[in-house]
Parts: sequence; structure tokens; C-alpha cells
Amino acid sequence: MALFQKKPIVSDSLPLYSLGANKTVLLIGLGNPEAKYNETRHNIGFATLNFFAESNDFPDWVSKKDLKCHMSVKTLGHTRVILCKPTTYMNNSGEAAVAIQHFYRVYNSSALAIYDELAVKFGQLRTRVGGSDAGHNGVGSLIQHIGDDFNRLRIGIGSETSDKAEPTNFVLGKFTKQEQENLTLIYREANEFINEFIFSGKLIPQTRNVLG
Repeated sequence: MALFQKKPIVSDSLPLYSLGANKTVLLIGLGNPEAKYNETRHNIGFATLNFFAESNDFPDWVSKKDLKCHMSVKTLGHTRVILCKPTTYMNNSGEAAVAIQHFYRVYNSSALAIYDELAVKFGQLRTRVGGSDAGHNGVGSLIQHIGDDFNRLRIGIGSETSDKAEPTNFVLGKFTKQEQENLTLIYREANEFINEFIFSGKLIPQTRNVLG
């Protein structure tokens, strides 16, 4: 997973507008910024965005201190796509979301949050629009700062082990060797969801099983 980690460029200037882009979408991956969290279950939102950025040749990540995130911007087709990884730590993710939404004038209907979901089994991805935080502190922070009507891509991390483990220790733990072998399949399916959202402009609630 470290394959997709790049040290962000530190900068406070990114263009507000991209020539030729007719619309803007914001992809917010949830996670914790320190390197020790890179391969943990709770950081699968970050890892998914790293994979998406790598797959679509996005520019290097830029550290935006004023927007409290690492970000990368590229126009795909006629859509400007903003990738955001908050540097506020998981529990304050909403601070970055509200800052970047205000700066780039992006509404919740054009924002997609990508994060781990303990209540969904590993290998399953679910999409929905709106709803509660379901006990996820990062999502709770988003709701507190921007409301609850944003789009969501929930990536399952649940297993038989998670049912017996203490939740905090489990989500902050690393994937098993067998799970790691299947992560690329999950990232690729997440890419499909993300591309559908970017090019259709909407998210259809559904569930997909990657591992059968």
C-alpha cells in the first residue's frame, strides 16, 4: 500500500478555476495523516484516493495548510475533480471538508466521502446519499460541519474477527495478509464507483461484492 504514498508538496496556491471544466466534484477520503496509520483499516479512504490518483495520473499531492488537507486537482473530461485527504485527523475531518467546499464552491450534491465501514463485511462496497454517521467519528464530523446530505462510498472492513475485537483497536489495526491480497480488487471497484459519480453527476445507492 505504501506504493501509492507520495510526500505532498507544501503550497498555499492552487487555481480556483480550471479552463474548460463545466462542473466540479469533490472526493473526500477519510483517514489519519501520520505514516503509522497508512496500512490500517481506518485509512482505507486515504488509500482509495491514492489508488484513484495514481490510476488517473493526478498531479502530486499538495499540502494546503489553509484548507487543512492534502489535495490534488485534475480535469477529467469536462469535470474538475478535487481530491481531498484531511490533515485534521479522522475525528475533525469536517473542518477540512467545509473549508474546501467554501473555497471551491462545491455543494454536497457534488461531494463524495469515501471511508471504512465496520458494519459492512470486507470485500463489499456500498453507496448511499445522506444518513447518520453510524458511529463513525469521521462521518460524524462531516455531518457536523457540512450537513448529512453528501454522497457516500462505504468500504467494508468487517469480519468474524471484528465481531470479537474492541472496535477502536480493530479499525486502527492493519489488514491481514489475506485481506491485503484482495485490496487491489477493492480499490479497482471503488474506482468504478468514483468514475460513475464523476461522469454521471449522481450516485445510485447500491451494494457490490468484490469477493463473491
